[in-house]
Amino acid sequence: MFDNPSHATRRARQGILREWRLFALSIFSLTVAFVCLGAALLVMTNLRAIETRWTHAGRVSVFLKESATDAEIEKTKVALEATAGVSHVTYVTSEAARDEYAKNEGNANDPLLALPKEAFSPTLEVDVDPNLDDKGIEDMEAKLGQLQAVESVETYRTWTNRLARLVRGGVAASGLLSLVVFASVLAVVGSTIRLALQRRKTEIEVLKLVGATDAYIKRPFLLEGSAQGAAGATGAVLLLGVLFLLVRGRMDGELTTLLGVEPTFLPWFAVVGMVVTGALLGTIAASLGLRKLVAV
Repeated sequence: MFDNPSHATRRARQGILREWRLFALSIFSLTVAFVCLGAALLVMTNLRAIETRWTHAGRVSVFLKESATDAEIEKTKVALEATAGVSHVTYVTSEAARDEYAKNEGNANDPLLALPKEAFSPTLEVDVDPNLDDKGIEDMEAKLGQLQAVESVETYRTWTNRLARLVRGGVAASGLLSLVVFASVLAVVGSTIRLALQRRKTEIEVLKLVGATDAYIKRPFLLEGSAQGAAGATGAVLLLGVLFLLVRGRMDGELTTLLGVEPTFLPWFAVVGMVVTGALLGTIAASLGLRKLVAV
């Protein structure tokens, strides 16, 4: 009888139902802790998506001088089209640049729209092979800078590097936050199991009198700890999902267009990882809570 796993599951379920207020408070505390961790992971997921998008944007903007003649512009365009790694080159006049800005801005009262078209620099928008490495981009930038008609070249690598540093800082912060969350889970579940164990002291004494082993006594408490951890992580994922949908519904579409990526929720493996981690931490915390109260 004492070796039947179904007995442990049934006793764990009965224990949770009997002390449902205690376990509900514990799960709520764990949900709050996992929400903090999940939110950090959610931000990191989207930052990495933006970094990847901008790293492989495949676009270089060549700003032309106002004094550049049509012949010089055409010569530069032809030279770019013949460059390895360049798939397409589009010449954007000052007037076209102004019209594009007006279209994207959508605000007729914008003071920039009152400026003459000459205030908007003509550019050559270069579509680059996304697989072109940094050295290839640097060589292209150096060669373009030497051309007579070119004012400046924007490869967007500065923004990408800044974003990469931000992502690295976020990874470090997420790691530190993970340690805090893990410690919280161990403390909350351990305290809950010890309190539940004290409340069932008479039941445990009776089980020992009839010959129950320590492993048989501990097994339902371990299951309860695992259930608490998994439930807390699951609750955090569900809450994050609701908040994510609310925020995404209110997000400006122009911001999404600017960033070039749609906001995404946590990938499935991150969700599964949080739930499994919660269950494992709950089991470990329960084991630690039982160590001094039930002999192994």
